[in-house]
Amino acid sequence: MNKILLHLEGVAILLLSLYFYSYNQFSWLLFFVLLLAPDISMIGYLFNNKVGAVLYNLFHTYSLPIGVVILGVLLSNEVVLEIGLIWSAHIGMDRMIGYGLKYPTHFKDTHLNRV
Repeated sequence: MNKILLHLEGVAILLLSLYFYSYNQFSWLLFFVLLLAPDISMIGYLFNNKVGAVLYNLFHTYSLPIGVVILGVLLSNEVVLEIGLIWSAHIGMDRMIGYGLKYPTHFKDTHLNRV
């Protein structure tokens, strides 16, 4: 049941991010160009599983993109807001399809399941 709730949470975050992105009439080209950018954090796995998991989790937790969205709103900076919404959409999409935060044991071990 908890796993289903986490998937639904991902769907909700993805849909909200898409809604606010569309509402602000931001560039869809930029959206699709940057949608997978947080996955660059997987480069940490070139060092070892622990570094990879820490770096991946840092870029795949909701805290940072929410902070970026808030900063974009407070500064009235559309580019910062766009980046935050794209970032949160990426994480929501990952959770929706079953990719979760990584354990340092192996890349495929996540808090949602073994991918």
